[in-house]
Amino acid sequence: MNLSVLLLVPTLTAIAILLARNANQSRWIAFAGSAIQFGLAFALLYAFSHERTNGNYEQMLFVQQYNWFPAWNISYHIGVDGIAVAMILLTAFIVIAGVLVSWNVIYRTKEFYFLLILLSAGAYGFFLSLDLFILFFFLEVAVIPKYLLIGIWGSGKKEYSANKLALMLMGGSALVLVGLLGMYFSSGHEKTFDVLRLAQLHIPIDVQRIFFPLLFIGFGVFTALFPFHTWVPDGHSSAPTAGSMFLAGISMKLGSYGCLRVATWLMPDAAKEYAPIVILLSAIAILYGAFATMMQKDLKYINAYSSVSHCGFILLGIGMLTKTAITGAVMQMVSHGLMTALFFAVIGMIYERTHTRNVSEMGGLMKVMPFISTIFFIAGFCSLGLPGFSGFVAEMTIFMGSWQNTGLFYRVATVAACMSIVVTAVYILRAIGQTVMGPIKNQDYLQLKDAKWNEKLAAIILILGIIAIGVAPFWLNDLVRPGAEIIMQRIVK
Repeated sequence: MNLSVLLLVPTLTAIAILLARNANQSRWIAFAGSAIQFGLAFALLYAFSHERTNGNYEQMLFVQQYNWFPAWNISYHIGVDGIAVAMILLTAFIVIAGVLVSWNVIYRTKEFYFLLILLSAGAYGFFLSLDLFILFFFLEVAVIPKYLLIGIWGSGKKEYSANKLALMLMGGSALVLVGLLGMYFSSGHEKTFDVLRLAQLHIPIDVQRIFFPLLFIGFGVFTALFPFHTWVPDGHSSAPTAGSMFLAGISMKLGSYGCLRVATWLMPDAAKEYAPIVILLSAIAILYGAFATMMQKDLKYINAYSSVSHCGFILLGIGMLTKTAITGAVMQMVSHGLMTALFFAVIGMIYERTHTRNVSEMGGLMKVMPFISTIFFIAGFCSLGLPGFSGFVAEMTIFMGSWQNTGLFYRVATVAACMSIVVTAVYILRAIGQTVMGPIKNQDYLQLKDAKWNEKLAAIILILGIIAIGVAPFWLNDLVRPGAEIIMQRIVK
């Protein structure tokens, strides 16, 4: 399969949107383009599985490499393993759902959809990249639209939130750039950005000690690493619905993927040395995010702080440095991406109708909006890790992998992370009860309409992904585990 098609389709879609004659035409172009991306992601999954079944066990498949800037050994180098395929699938799910829930955007519609599709192109390029310079380029492509989406189409303190997000993420990008350049100049006489080549080299431990924290913290800013998570609540609360879905579902996974693929895989010795710090910060994020969520009254802030906690599980799995824990971390990336996108989608549906996100002002919505309320239940149950949904599978895999480390410190961190499940159940069930159960507090709510066709389709797409992992998780586990094994081979040497 030609992976460049995954970059070409969103690029052409974005151009076609700008050339559209009217807003309605731009909507359908965006939907058609996202549907093609969705189909290509499944075609990639089929082609990848077919190659593996036929005995092709190369680390990266469908590799393409062309010299771009030979003087610096920069090349257009792309390819996928199972982890990258999983992230591309996640991106395709969220892109099509984000386009659908944005169907009612009437202000600068063409520009809105253009930025959404541009963001997806950056995400695809990031997950496909096997050259660190190209990877950084696509990371920045995925950052720019976030600022504009919040600053133009956001709500509340949108200018403050957009500026805070941009400053935090650009600060993280600066750390990443310094770390990447450090690896480049430490790669011997050949000076390369090539990921596969760097994985074959033994970077001196003194160099790893310097650049690992720069890379891990830089990428960690994107994935809400404590204490660099403060942009998350403000960014999510002010972003438009699709913007929040993209931020939590895709953008935060760019950081997680970078922490795993770049920092941990390419600098395994430093990863082992810094693992206790990563685990400690992750455990703090899990508990802090859970308890902070209990204090929130705004639905978007509830989901935003909940995302800090859930992304802490991803970093915990990476920090534990076992094959099972790393596999669980990638599964949690996919699970959290789908779940939090669904949560933000349903919050947007409720806000569009009630014009409030304050749970104390709601109640009884199940009576007038049964479909939307049901989706709210499903998103909540996935978030609290109910069996049958993806959240349970991903978190249990992380716990099992974490428990494989026998030291007291690792066991305490694992138990502390498990304790957060109780707190999560409290704030999720309370939010559901106050929002959709009980009597209707506002009689104006009796006139509210349930979900439209586009909202139903977006929700169904995301739910299918959640249930596909929750009910039959082995396909995702089998897809991801070989990539985790390769990372562990570098760590245990």
